[in-house]
Amino acid sequence: MDKIREPISYFEHERIVAMMERTTKRLFILCIIIFAAFVGTNLGWVIYESQYTDVVLTETSQDGDGTNIMGAGDVYYGTENTNDQDKG
Repeated sequence: MDKIREPISYFEHERIVAMMERTTKRLFILCIIIFAAFVGTNLGWVIYESQYTDVVLTETSQDGDGTNIMGAGDVYYGTENTNDQDKG
């Protein structure tokens, strides 16, 4: 069942090698184009994101007679702090 391989001619071998060299060259050029596109898109995102600045407002105004509670943290209504009751 084993098939005996017939040898190919030198010209056939050279044709296959030349075809593979052209294919390898095209793939290498494609890799360079893909890498350039990768760098370009990342550079574009860096430029896009750097055109905006973060603005932090620290001053608030009263919007009526009520109490405005701003920020994240504990809010205590009155003078007692339930976490710091007499520890003694």
